[in-house]
Amino acid sequence: MIKTIKEQFLKIKKHQFLFEELVKRDFKKKYKRTALGMLWSLVSPLMQLLVMSVVFTHFFGQNKPHYMIYLFAGNLTFSFFKDSTNGGMNSLMQNSNIITKINLPKYMFLLSKNVASLINFGLTLIIFFLFVAFDGIPFSFRFFALIYPIICLIIFNIGVGLILSALFVLFKDIQYLYDIFTMMLSYMSAIFYYTDTYSPRTQVLFHANPIYVYITYFRDVVIYGYIPGWKTHLLCFGYACIALLAGALIYKKYNYKFMYYM
Repeated sequence: MIKTIKEQFLKIKKHQFLFEELVKRDFKKKYKRTALGMLWSLVSPLMQLLVMSVVFTHFFGQNKPHYMIYLFAGNLTFSFFKDSTNGGMNSLMQNSNIITKINLPKYMFLLSKNVASLINFGLTLIIFFLFVAFDGIPFSFRFFALIYPIICLIIFNIGVGLILSALFVLFKDIQYLYDIFTMMLSYMSAIFYYTDTYSPRTQVLFHANPIYVYITYFRDVVIYGYIPGWKTHLLCFGYACIALLAGALIYKKYNYKFMYYM
């Protein structure tokens, strides 16, 4: 598998210039013809946070310490997952005019979407840490541990993107089903509520949701001041590997059919 991954990266390196142009295009396209342009990368999460903070603190009485950071960490991580996978799902069909004319590695279009989403996530992460400082949470070296769940989440997003991009070429209904699924997943990811009010058995079930595990890692490091144990690390790594393996197998299985449906 490592040899296969290495071969795919070598192919991307061969088309490095085109890949960089695709990343620039995908990132700029999102804010094309908008008044604020790329500033929406910063303004949009702030507005979402403001609305959610007002709703859940004033109307639902959430007043635990650092609740805004709790909310921001959940929303930030889930938005990265949703943005990456939605972009990945549409990557092949949106570039069908190029794919049908030029012989290029098709997964390159999916990876360019993921890199564009990662840049957006990085910009939002800067705002997140400004809020962390504003909320009085001291910075420490443990924050570097966040690199681990971020890398796992990137791999997880690529894996889910591979599955969705392959299925979307064959079944267009996938986009509507996925919208419903992500809405349901957001409620199951404890973005705006605490799970300590649930029974221990239910709390364990939350860990069956990969996005909840990645969000919890963020909160443990930033808010609660400790690096999660080896079980959480294994879960993060395991979910990423399973998603990537499943994505690669499904993508490879249907790869030869793509040209007939574009």
